Amino acid sequence: VQLVESGGGLVQAGGSLRLSCTASGFSFDDYNLGWFRQAPGKEREGVSCIMLSDGSTYYKDSVEGRFTISRDIATNTLTLQMNGLEPGDTAVYYCAARRGDAPCGHNFYDYWGQGTQVTVSS
Repeated sequence: VQLVESGGGLVQAGGSLRLSCTASGFSFDDYNLGWFRQAPGKEREGVSCIMLSDGSTYYKDSVEGRFTISRDIATNTLTLQMNGLEPGDTAVYYCAARRGDAPCGHNFYDYWGQGTQVTVSS
C-alpha cells in the first residue's frame, strides 16, 4: 500500500491550493480516506474524511465551507480543494486510508503518505 501526496506549496492568505493523493497497491473502493494535517508543536488532526460506506464527508469546523474533499475511484485519487486559505491552515498535510468506516481521527487510520507542506502567508 502506497500513498503519495502532491500539490502543496506557499500561498498568500485568501488563495487556493489543490492537494492530490494517488494510491497504489489497493483499491479506493475498499477504504475510508482522509486528509490530516500537523503543524509544528501540535498534534496531528483530521481535516476531512470521506466514508467508505456511503461517500458521506466530514470536515473540521474551521475548514467547513472552504475545503472540499473528493475521490475518484477509477484513478485511485483523493483530492482536497482548499479555498480561502488562512495562516492557521499552515501545516504538513497527509492523506491516509483504512479499511472500513471510522471517525476522522488519526488514531483510526493505518496507511499514510509522506506528507506535503502547505504554507499560508499573511
